[in-house]
Amino acid sequence: MYYRHILSATIISASILSFTSCSSGDKSKTDKNVATEETLPIVEIQKVYEQDVPQITEYTATIEAFKTNNITSSTPNRIKNILVDIGSHVSKGQKVVVLDDVNIEQLRVRLENYRKEYDRAVKLLEIGGGTQQAVDQLKTELDAATRQYSNILENTVLVSPIDGVVTARNYDPGDMTGNLPILTIEQMKPVKVIVNVSESDFAKIHKGDKVEVKCDVYPDEVFTGTVYLIHPSIDAATRTFVTEITIANADNRIRPGMFARVIINFGVSKHVVVPDRAVVKQSGSGNKYIYVYNPETKTVNYNRVELGQRIDNSYEIIDGVTNGNDVVIAGQSRLADGVQVELSKSTPTQPTPDSAE
Repeated sequence: MYYRHILSATIISASILSFTSCSSGDKSKTDKNVATEETLPIVEIQKVYEQDVPQITEYTATIEAFKTNNITSSTPNRIKNILVDIGSHVSKGQKVVVLDDVNIEQLRVRLENYRKEYDRAVKLLEIGGGTQQAVDQLKTELDAATRQYSNILENTVLVSPIDGVVTARNYDPGDMTGNLPILTIEQMKPVKVIVNVSESDFAKIHKGDKVEVKCDVYPDEVFTGTVYLIHPSIDAATRTFVTEITIANADNRIRPGMFARVIINFGVSKHVVVPDRAVVKQSGSGNKYIYVYNPETKTVNYNRVELGQRIDNSYEIIDGVTNGNDVVIAGQSRLADGVQVELSKSTPTQPTPDSAE
């Protein structure tokens, strides 16, 4: 009898233990499933579309004179007089420097003598009293004397080859000319700006195109510039090409050395625009990425993107995101490529293409 009670108690205890063990296993599995669901990264997404984006690019540069001429003598000489000073406005052909002319009178007399001898030889040849060889010899000597006299004359009275302003004066009357120019004259009507334009815009810019130019010293004004010259070669190191832009500068308010901003409008292109919150910068590099949500698999892809312009709180995307994609705009900190995610309850109703425009 005693053993029968013990056996019954043992069977009951085993049954209870077995039941408890099964219940604990089921609960553990349930808790694991709940935990897995709770650990999914929660993200907020937004559908993005293509828009018409103005292709406006701004370049910084320095204003330069359209032309710069250094006035100097081809041979060393003493300066007799300087007729202008720094800041003087000069006209093309205007006399600006007079050099020592001590030898010019001698050369003038010599030239006149050569001319008389040549004329006499020509007349003798005409009446049969001379030779062609004598005429040719005198003609050679006359030409050489003429060139020498002209050269000395040009280097005695120096003139400005352009309309401009004197921006440098390195000598005074009585000085001997040296390595430096006597005067520097700069043409300021027009002035020019030289910018290095991206290779990708080579086919978009043309001679005669109008651009906007802003100078920091005149913050509320916009000046009109004109594309004057496009250099034909592209720098292999910078992938840019040089473009020269002129500004009329009729009132002489713009001066060489001023800081300038050149704004070039290349028209409109259709590109996807995304909120700036969607863009993720890869640590340690300049690469930019965007997580794109796949509604079928409920996962995200880590897409490398090429950014265009910043537009208020958004970015133009040149490559990496396509029209109608869902992009992650919040919750990126726990994401990786291919990770399954859960959408936030705060994810807004996705706009249609019409409303996006």
